[in-house]
Amino acid sequence: MKAIGIIPARYESSRFPGKPLVDIGGMTMIQRVYNQVKHATSLSEVVVATDDQRIYDHVKSFAGNVVMTRKDHQSGTDRCAEVIENIQGFDIAINIQGDEPFIDPLQIDLLVSCFTRPEVQIATLIRQITTVDDLQNVNKPKVVLNVLQEAIYFSRQPIPYYRGKEINEWLQETAYYNHIGIYGFKAEVLKELTKLPISKLESAESLEQLRWIENGYKIATAISAHTNDPIDTPEDLDLILKKYFK
Repeated sequence: MKAIGIIPARYESSRFPGKPLVDIGGMTMIQRVYNQVKHATSLSEVVVATDDQRIYDHVKSFAGNVVMTRKDHQSGTDRCAEVIENIQGFDIAINIQGDEPFIDPLQIDLLVSCFTRPEVQIATLIRQITTVDDLQNVNKPKVVLNVLQEAIYFSRQPIPYYRGKEINEWLQETAYYNHIGIYGFKAEVLKELTKLPISKLESAESLEQLRWIENGYKIATAISAHTNDPIDTPEDLDLILKKYFK
């Protein structure tokens, strides 16, 4: 089983233009992500997938592996699918967020290990919620699991709703999980997913993984305790700099 790690990176971002090239303690974000991912022992290859010449040239400058992709992709998943179409020989594709400069390589290895089970089509990571703030944060999607630890729904709202209890009591009653935005796909499944039309649930929640569930695909999960510190906005970057580079 050969796995490739793909890091989609685009320059244009509504909330943080040029994000992959911002400086974080003397190194760009995309280089930090790339260096972390390279330490994952489960990956046979790592590649940055971009549609911007500035990012392409920068990755080349630190001897990173990078490919140019089309500009019309709607998501990182679509960008990863283009890579898989053009780079043959991999059974598993891991879509790694380009805005998590401190991702733990062991998380990637954990995700790849899900595919030792032949029935797994898609896999992702989750983290148990420990604070009410995280439970209520609409920017941190929640996931509900079945008894096989497969995701059966994702939502920006706290789910399940615990009837008869105040929300500050919910975490004592049952386990709640946040979704960690890293995905693994069987290569052939990834190609199929990009052909699916946008679904009603996906449009409602703005979560693309709901499209896959609505179309009958199963998403395996694995629990990680690592805090990833993604950077979505300039404000997030300020917090990261204060946390790691005081």
